[in-house]
Amino acid sequence: MIRIASNFAKWLWHSPIVLLMYTASIWGCNAVAARLAAGNISPMCLVLLRWLIVCSILFACMHRSLGKILPMMRMSWRRFIWMGFAGFTGFSALFYLAAYKTTAVNITLLQTSMPPMVLLGAFLFYKEEVTGWRLAGMLLALAGMVLIATRGDMQILATMNFNIGDIAIIAACILYAGYTLSLRSRPAIPALQFFFGLSLSALASALPLAIGEIAAGYAYWPSVTGWWVLLFVAFGPTLTAQLAYMRGVDLIGPSRASLFPCLVPALGALCAVLMLGESFHLYHGIALGMGLTGVYLGQAGPGLFRPIRWPFNMTRLEKGNNRG
Repeated sequence: MIRIASNFAKWLWHSPIVLLMYTASIWGCNAVAARLAAGNISPMCLVLLRWLIVCSILFACMHRSLGKILPMMRMSWRRFIWMGFAGFTGFSALFYLAAYKTTAVNITLLQTSMPPMVLLGAFLFYKEEVTGWRLAGMLLALAGMVLIATRGDMQILATMNFNIGDIAIIAACILYAGYTLSLRSRPAIPALQFFFGLSLSALASALPLAIGEIAAGYAYWPSVTGWWVLLFVAFGPTLTAQLAYMRGVDLIGPSRASLFPCLVPALGALCAVLMLGESFHLYHGIALGMGLTGVYLGQAGPGLFRPIRWPFNMTRLEKGNNRG
């Protein structure tokens, strides 16, 4: 059983579709956590405390190898500062602040700008090929996100008003697109060690934001519900999902990986139905189907109509075959 579990873990670490589907699902659940966090823990305290928890866990697991990690971090310290701020602290801070100034519809719709940003950046900076299948998949997945945001009523688009909160969301998407592209050329450091460095950078950049919130009188200590939300956010979206996303980008590249966040609104709606008892509408199901189809188009490309082989084989694992 230990060998099977070990080989399954190795297979999972080499399965980008599974890793990125997990990431999208956890980020969808994060939308539910964000709703539960309102009134139970202040935004910047949530950002600071979740990175404090993650850094504590990673330190406990890796403190014996710090002597090897720190020199590598010093060699690429600018990259660690940039990526830790852009992908973790900066994106989260702008996202939370935008929620005070703009509507949920605007937040969801404006996040559709991130996959095209990544696709364009991958083409401009890495000369990554943009196939017709990938573009069609992205557009279909984005259409599903628009369907979720407008609740099936396209007239909502005509009544949208843009303000400083919308600018904050666009800025957050630019930061995360930059982070995604930067993963393509990250330093040659093992993934867990690299993530530890990013987590330290995120913690350092979150500290002044939390101090500013406290100084402004907006901070408050988490309630019992707030602590549960904090633990989920730390272990789910912050630790495991970020590692899975980083590994997915390593395996298939930023432009293909950027399709999966298009599933987040539909999966978030599904989580809200299951966990909060909210209503599930026809447009939710249609949007989820559009998103899954779009991701499949972007991944399958010319082999769209070929049968897909499931790579997991129990017999192989029992024999100790490590190939994914």
